[in-house]
Amino acid sequence: MTKTIYCVTTKDLGMIEVMLLRRRAFADPIVPVLERKLSQSSIVPVDLVGPDLVTLASRVTFCIDGGPAETRTLVQSETFASIGAGLSVSTWRGLSLLGMRKGQSLLVERPDGRNERIVVEDVPYQPEAARRAARNVGGRLSQGLTLVHSAAATSRPLGETGKIRQTEEDDPGPSAA
Repeated sequence: MTKTIYCVTTKDLGMIEVMLLRRRAFADPIVPVLERKLSQSSIVPVDLVGPDLVTLASRVTFCIDGGPAETRTLVQSETFASIGAGLSVSTWRGLSLLGMRKGQSLLVERPDGRNERIVVEDVPYQPEAARRAARNVGGRLSQGLTLVHSAAATSRPLGETGKIRQTEEDDPGPSAA
């Protein structure tokens, strides 16, 4: 029997299983890490995720081997985040963080065989917990961005054509161009 180390949501579990199926076909070196992740994980329903659990789209502050703390957003692919802001779960470090909790520390084997200690210092944003908190407070979930118009009255909205400023007959003609 294997020891439960991680807690993953049903959504994250599905993503890990798909990654495993695709990567096995290419004999990817991350396959053993994916298999270990699945065997050492317990499943948590999305509605019961606490604010301290690292899931996909969580912002997580962690440190490696006692080094400086880094804050990244856990993303499915590098294309889903700004450069330097995201950490993909398709990397062994991102995959290692998935399912960890605030305060948890793990010794993880790197692809080159060396070990490194990963410590989750904080989870500043946990999407499932934030969604549930917003639903409980306001009764309605925010739809994302709020449009704020603070432009001067002389500016035109995008797409609107402006009026010609020169209305008198003092057009210098094509030679002025």
